[in-house]
Amino acid sequence: MSKNTLFFRATLSFILLAFLSCNSNQDECELDEEILAQDLNLKITRLEDDFFSAKTKEDFLFLFEEHPEFTEEYLQPELYANLDSLASSLLVVHQDSSMKDLYEAVKSKRGDISEVNKNLENAFKYIKHYYPEFEVPKVYTFVSGFNSDLFITDDLIVIGIDYFLPTDHPFQPDLPRYMAERYDLPYLVPMIVTALSSRFNEVDLQDKSLLAEMIYYGKAYHFAKAVLPCTPEGLIIGYTDEQVADSYSNEEYIWAHFVENELLYETNPFEIQKYLGEAPSTDAISTKAPGRLGRWLGWNIVDDYQISQEASLQDIMEEKDAELIFRLSGYRPRGIE
Repeated sequence: MSKNTLFFRATLSFILLAFLSCNSNQDECELDEEILAQDLNLKITRLEDDFFSAKTKEDFLFLFEEHPEFTEEYLQPELYANLDSLASSLLVVHQDSSMKDLYEAVKSKRGDISEVNKNLENAFKYIKHYYPEFEVPKVYTFVSGFNSDLFITDDLIVIGIDYFLPTDHPFQPDLPRYMAERYDLPYLVPMIVTALSSRFNEVDLQDKSLLAEMIYYGKAYHFAKAVLPCTPEGLIIGYTDEQVADSYSNEEYIWAHFVENELLYETNPFEIQKYLGEAPSTDAISTKAPGRLGRWLGWNIVDDYQISQEASLQDIMEEKDAELIFRLSGYRPRGIE
């Protein structure tokens, strides 16, 4: 029997039960009203409207002055001779017919992002709940010409909203299909929150093992789930519902592969990339297994660590010792008694 057959021997009944369980949990999930009651209001600024309305170099110079963080951090004026040069370059770009068509597509298909705004505001409230010192960054959308999907610093988030057109729209980023399918609005807030987790995710820089990388990603996804408690796992890690269900049904097989091949303490970057890197599948396990399975497995280990140690989110994110997290997690694949 081939490894492909072994991996996807999940029964239809298991998958159906997994779907029903996920949907049931999602329907029953409620956000914490006390957390949501915080005095925090987010308004995403649609900068593409202002920039595409600009007709002269002076208009752009005015916008630079109006949005200094965006100008300094995102537009990087130091790459140009001066602000006049930057303004002239943007004027040419924004008068290009293909860029105008892209902007019109964004206005037509992504004119309303109120749900994104609300979900991101709620996520910021949850981060504030866990980390009161968290300063809410300014959030902008922009039509980047498929040059930048997300730009995130401590005080600024720029969403390349053209990346998040409907997946069946003719305008698409130059990405493999398996990645492009994740560039849809439901994935946007989980992407941002997972990226923000890095500022709280303490690591041992001396540990170059696969286990350390798995735990790093596991902590990132655990953080995202804590901040977005009603968000399905698939939207956080970028799997379809079927991929999530199949991975759980084959968790014992996945774990056996890691153990039998003594992978946890592997330090070869090329070997590590097989289990953590972007790919349509984790071929080392099965060509039918979703990519990045090492990250998914790390998430399960971190979840078990939280349960076994009754650890707070802050404790988990501050723990640098990946080996300690693994050892104290008592991790066992689901289905093993």
